Amino acid sequence: MEAILVPISMFATVFGVLYMYYTTRHKERIALIEKGTDASVFYPSDKQKEKKFYSLQFGILAVCIGVGILMGNILHQNLGMKDEVAYNSMIFLMGGIGLIVFHVINLKQKSSNK
Repeated sequence: MEAILVPISMFATVFGVLYMYYTTRHKERIALIEKGTDASVFYPSDKQKEKKFYSLQFGILAVCIGVGILMGNILHQNLGMKDEVAYNSMIFLMGGIGLIVFHVINLKQKSSNK
């Protein structure tokens, strides 16, 4: 009986958070429309366009972590390193390299837009 409570509570929590988010957003928008404010608040701004660029960050990070796991496996199998050291060091090293690569790409993209 307890095993079924975990998925049900997780689903209820996610549903509750999403429900509150969308109903609150709807109420805010209706209040703005009733006040007669400008509708430009509903359109994406430069900050929201910049947020879309961060999906590239998570993609690069995920790929680099995958490469780190692969390199950790190679170090463990071929060089005989302890598996904890090989996997953890390569995951953090490659994840850090991925974030640095994204930062460089982001700087180049921002400088080309100016």
